[in-house]
Amino acid sequence: MKEINTEKIHPLIRNLLSYATSEFRIDEEYNKYLKSPNRKLFGLECNGKYVGCIGFEMISPKECVISHIAVFPEQREKGIGRKMINFLSNQFCLISAETDKDGVDFYRKYGFMITSLGEKYPGVERFQCEFRNESIC
Repeated sequence: MKEINTEKIHPLIRNLLSYATSEFRIDEEYNKYLKSPNRKLFGLECNGKYVGCIGFEMISPKECVISHIAVFPEQREKGIGRKMINFLSNQFCLISAETDKDGVDFYRKYGFMITSLGEKYPGVERFQCEFRNESIC
């Protein structure tokens, strides 16, 4: 895992972030990672190319909230998302994320506890996902 903190966004990271946020918000979100000491963005490389990224906000030394997680479609189902979550679970006692119906099974497979938040937006059910690593809590 490599921390992403260059002023200019790498083209592959830009592409990855487009899977996790709307196209017109990529620069805004990337700048938040650069400017906030509590927000971090990491990329996972394979054969010298980024294949996934995970962004999070540190709430405390033991707790973080995942803001963005993305893997290129052709690289999915290869354990890349799991590796990125493992990276966080080795550092934080509590990891949380909010997601939609499309992303909830990914978190469920990892062992996150899932709570429905209901329809946060018309026709879109949202879920709160939490993972507690008891071995470091």
